[in-house]
Amino acid sequence: MYRLIVVLIPFFLINNVFALERTEIPRTAAGQPDFSGIWQAIGTAHYDIEPHAADFGPLVENGAIGAIPGGIGIVLGGEIPYTDEGRVQQQVNKEDWLKNDPVVKCYMPGIPRANYLPFPFQVIQSTDHIVMAYEFASASRIVYMNRPDFEAPILSWMGHSRGYFKDDTLVIDVTDQVPDTWLDHAGNHHTDALKVTERYYHLGPNTLMYEATLVDPAIYTEPWMIRFPLYRRLDENMQLLEYKCVEFTEELIYGHLRKGVGAN
Repeated sequence: MYRLIVVLIPFFLINNVFALERTEIPRTAAGQPDFSGIWQAIGTAHYDIEPHAADFGPLVENGAIGAIPGGIGIVLGGEIPYTDEGRVQQQVNKEDWLKNDPVVKCYMPGIPRANYLPFPFQVIQSTDHIVMAYEFASASRIVYMNRPDFEAPILSWMGHSRGYFKDDTLVIDVTDQVPDTWLDHAGNHHTDALKVTERYYHLGPNTLMYEATLVDPAIYTEPWMIRFPLYRRLDENMQLLEYKCVEFTEELIYGHLRKGVGAN
């Protein structure tokens, strides 16, 4: 009997800790979990969402500053289940990502990539809508809550987001994204058939877990998932700053159009 008590006490303690954590998550006046705030991912998934070793950067002249750090990846199972043609295209993309990656050109990053770029983003929550504003390229999207039949008029860079709550989890279905966005610098990609089902839930008052299931029969052999935490930015006077990157890309995109010295 004594041994049984010793074994059970830790389980009671663990259950009490989990219960305390669940009751302490922020909630709105309506009782829904509150996701408002400024959040940011930490990691190297923006380089490559699959596991990867450290590597040279695209400009070796930048030395260690421009090198790519290794990462354990955020893909559950480690590898994206591409079709053979999809994997070949990913490798082609990766070979010259500095010129071809849409994010390098300051195009909007799409979903889920916007959530693990090395920039913060802000969630503004109301009853009918949730607005997500991203520091990178001033991208944003509106999540339409409890409107499952609201269809997108056209394809767009950030897609069409419809959300609902399932218990304390925020679920967002994202569809109708243009096929031009990538998932990372490594050239991982999709088609316009991509459907992303996002799930956000609290691990505590200042930590979210983010999960997303990606389905695209045109390029993946089966659905697959990513998972990573998001951390609330607690910096004093924290706010999103401008990162309007168009001016940084003008030379890359349009430099070849400049007339040479002495040209008529």
